[in-house]
Amino acid sequence: MRKAQAEIREVIGKKGIVEESDVKKLTYLKAVVLEVLRMYPPAPLLFRKQITQEECLIEGYKIRPGTTVIINGWAIGRDPETWKNPNEFKPERFMISSTTNDDSMVTFDIKADQFEMIPFGGGRRGCPGMEMGLKSIELALANLLYAFHWALPHGMRVEDIDTNSTPGLTMHKKNALVLMATSYI
Repeated sequence: MRKAQAEIREVIGKKGIVEESDVKKLTYLKAVVLEVLRMYPPAPLLFRKQITQEECLIEGYKIRPGTTVIINGWAIGRDPETWKNPNEFKPERFMISSTTNDDSMVTFDIKADQFEMIPFGGGRRGCPGMEMGLKSIELALANLLYAFHWALPHGMRVEDIDTNSTPGLTMHKKNALVLMATSYI
């Protein structure tokens, strides 16, 4: 959080608000959002109806035509065969640095086309609003991190934060996260 706040406050300065045009300059913030979506997808279970007319075989299991298939997006985002240290929060895993004509550039590998991370689904049936969703999350989070100093309640340590969620079609925190906000602006 502190690293993302430092980036935002350096880019925005004393402007008072993060605007949509500013978000493209916030590379670390983008990586934070992707890492949060990898570890805590809003809809961890994706339902797909098998549309093939023929029976297919997946990992030794026969899938009959018309079968409803449930995809565990949460498990995909934490697969140790795909992700190094999958339970570790490490936004940098999404940042790919490349140097072209002496200009340093950071790009992002969302991995939806390889189905390694699918908070918005993937392939032909992926969410058409993915870009708008990402931009909305980035803009809202950037403004919250810019405008406030965030702290844990007195006596609470980072280790005490409970990230467990309740089971269901969408992820909800099992226990509320309580934070103290004081104005930065």
